[in-house]
Amino acid sequence: MTSIKDVANLAGVAVGTVSRVINNSGAVKPKTRQKVEAAIQELNYFPNEVARNFKMQKSKMVALLLPSIWNPFFSELAYYIEDELDQEGYKLMLCNSGGKPEKELYYLDMLRQNKVAGIVGITYNDIENNVSNDIPIVSIDRHFNKKITCVTSDNYEGGRLALRELVKAGARKPAFMGSVTSVFSETMNRREGFIHEAQALGVDYVIYEKPDPIVDNQAFINEFLHNHGDADGIFAITDMLAACYIDQASKQGIRVPEDVKVIGYDGIQDSPYFHPILSTIRQPVEEMARMSIKLLYDKIEGIPLEKQVYRIPVAFRQGETT
Repeated sequence: MTSIKDVANLAGVAVGTVSRVINNSGAVKPKTRQKVEAAIQELNYFPNEVARNFKMQKSKMVALLLPSIWNPFFSELAYYIEDELDQEGYKLMLCNSGGKPEKELYYLDMLRQNKVAGIVGITYNDIENNVSNDIPIVSIDRHFNKKITCVTSDNYEGGRLALRELVKAGARKPAFMGSVTSVFSETMNRREGFIHEAQALGVDYVIYEKPDPIVDNQAFINEFLHNHGDADGIFAITDMLAACYIDQASKQGIRVPEDVKVIGYDGIQDSPYFHPILSTIRQPVEEMARMSIKLLYDKIEGIPLEKQVYRIPVAFRQGETT
């Protein structure tokens, strides 16, 4: 394995000079820097970043705490977060909690001990007392009592928009389908916006919820169909739940959109190979991801932020289900 000493020997300089070039610290003559960089490239040398960070007491690692990597929304978010980090020379550490609070607590403790540069986190569990400002952190969708920055889409306006689009499509008794988290999350504002707009328009509506996480989506939807079979419009809290509703409804002879109009939330279904293409409230996933990292950079550098909550507008994307 190539070492820093090998690079120094090839470039004809001291090991300390190579170290200054790698860490971009201290004065190095341009010609000397060129020789060192050429030696690094010729030997295909990769610095031991973990050891370098420990020595410099400065990490270039950012952790992303997710409840699941299977959900397409989280996967897309992770893609753009990694891309934004890569542009500034940071590395991503993915922490997949499976939505389990004990696993989230384990990860938080591990990250504090390993001194990562910062954390971007998504959690719907009650771990308030274990989240601190010891490490710069940006939360997505979730508020904490402490001064932790939150990035989210405009969930409330998304709920209002969904109700208006269902009514415009002909729904006379729309229903909201979702789950209730144990602690407040911005995602709950999807329901609040839906209710507000329905009441403002004088529309009869249904709210159907279960505690999060819903263990069995199929049973949940079949129970809904049994109790509220007269609902002719569905706004599901996520695209995944909307897709599950369409599948279960079709098995009972319910046609979408002829019998029931359906709108989801997230905008994860971009491929034309999926049918029917879901009408949805599209979250600006890329903008949310990149903004989260840029705000995290400011926190890492100690730059005060203007706000505690950053809400990004959403948009309705017409599909084949309304």
